[in-house]
Amino acid sequence: MKILDRKISRLSVASGILAVLITIGLHLYSGSLSSANQASGFNAVTLFEQVWQTVNEHFYDPEFNGVNWSALREQYQPQVQQVNTREAAAAIINTMLAELNTSHTRLYIPEEPAYYQLLGIFQPRSSDLQDQLQPFFPDGKITYPGIGIFTRTLDGETFVSGVLEGSPAAAAGLQVGDRIVSVAGRPFHPIQSFDHGINRVEMVIQRTASQDSLQTLTVAPKQFEATTMFLDAQIASTEVIEQQNRRIGYMHLWSYAGDQYQQQLEDELLYGRLKDVDAFVLDLRGGWGGASPTVLNFFTGRGPSITNIVPRQNLRATTPSHWNKPVVMLVNQESRSAKEILAYAFQQYKIGPVVGSRTAGAVVAGRPFLMPDGSALYVAVADVLLDGTQRLEGRGVVPDIPVSAVLPYAAGADPQREQAIKTALQASQ
Repeated sequence: MKILDRKISRLSVASGILAVLITIGLHLYSGSLSSANQASGFNAVTLFEQVWQTVNEHFYDPEFNGVNWSALREQYQPQVQQVNTREAAAAIINTMLAELNTSHTRLYIPEEPAYYQLLGIFQPRSSDLQDQLQPFFPDGKITYPGIGIFTRTLDGETFVSGVLEGSPAAAAGLQVGDRIVSVAGRPFHPIQSFDHGINRVEMVIQRTASQDSLQTLTVAPKQFEATTMFLDAQIASTEVIEQQNRRIGYMHLWSYAGDQYQQQLEDELLYGRLKDVDAFVLDLRGGWGGASPTVLNFFTGRGPSITNIVPRQNLRATTPSHWNKPVVMLVNQESRSAKEILAYAFQQYKIGPVVGSRTAGAVVAGRPFLMPDGSALYVAVADVLLDGTQRLEGRGVVPDIPVSAVLPYAAGADPQREQAIKTALQASQ
C-alpha cells in the first residue's frame, strides 16, 4: 500500500504545475477595467491583438503545435474587423485558437457562464486577484444569473447536457437531453435569458424527437455564486441507492478545484449520509478539474481507525480514517484536466473500475490572462506527462466499462450512471 501511495504522489508532481499556476493566479493587463457585464469602449480588433500577442508570448509550445501562428493572425484579423460585438469577436477568436488543437486555450467572455465559473476557481486563491476584480464585481462575489444547466449545441439546436442538483432547473423538471426551444418567447441565451430581474420565466422545451413532446416549464432564475455553486450541487447530489439489500452511495463532483470538495466527500463517507453504504459511486462527469492526485490516497491509504468511548453513557463508536470499501468512478467526454488524471490513476493502480465514455483528452496546464475589457483568456502554458511518459492530451482515458450516452432527446435517461451503480452493487456482494 505504501508503494501505491508513492506512485500517486509522483502523479501529483506531473500535475503540480497546475497547482502552482492556480497559486500564481491571473495576469492582468494594465489599463482601466470596465464592468464584467458591460463591454464599455469595447474594440474587437484591440481584443484580437491582445489575445494573439498573449498566446504568442505564453503558449507552451514555441512551434505552436505545428501551426503558423503569424499566418493565422493575417487570416482572422480581417474577419474581426467586420464585427462590433464581443460575442461575435469571441467566436472568431476562438475559431483561431482552436487551430492550435490544444485544450486550456480559449477566450471566455462575460456573456457565458463558464467565464464566471473560471473566475470562481481562481478568485478565492489570490488576494491580489480579488483586488483586481473589484471593478468587475464590487461586492466581491463572482455571480451570474442562471438556472443551473450546461448546454451543448448540435446541428444548430441547443440541448441540456447537464443539470446541477438542487438548482432551479432541477426543481422545474428540466432533464438532460431536453431541447431548448425558447425562453420567455425568445431564443435561448445562457446569460441574457435570465438577466431580467424577474422571479419566473417560461421555457418551451422538446423532450423527445416528436413535436408532440413540446411542453412549457416555469423556472425561477437565481444569482449563482461561482465560488460556492458546485459545492452546493455536490451536497445536493449525495444520495443512497438501495438495491438487493445493499446500499450504494453516490456523489457528483462537478468541480474538484479546491480542498472543500474533497473535504465534503470525506465527511460524507466517514461521518455523514454515506458512512454506512456498502459501495460508492464517484461521479466526475462534466464541470471542471483541478484536483491533486493525492486525493486518491483516501481510497488507497492506510491509517488507524479512531474509537470514541463514553463509559457514562455506554457509548462506543469507531470511525475509519480511509475508505476501504468498493468504489466506482464515473466519467464522460466532458470529464477533463485533473479529473482525467484521477481516472488514469484509478486504472493504473487498480483502485476501482472506471465506467462511462472516453474522457476529454484535455490535460495540459492552463493559466488565465484577464483582458482589459474583462474577458478571460485561458492559455496552455505547460505540457503534462504522467509517470514521466504518458500524455493524455488529445487521447483521454478509455473506461474499463464503456457505456455510450446519446444526448438529444434522452429524456433524462442516464445509462452510464445506471451501469456505475450496477457495477458498485456487484462489487459489494
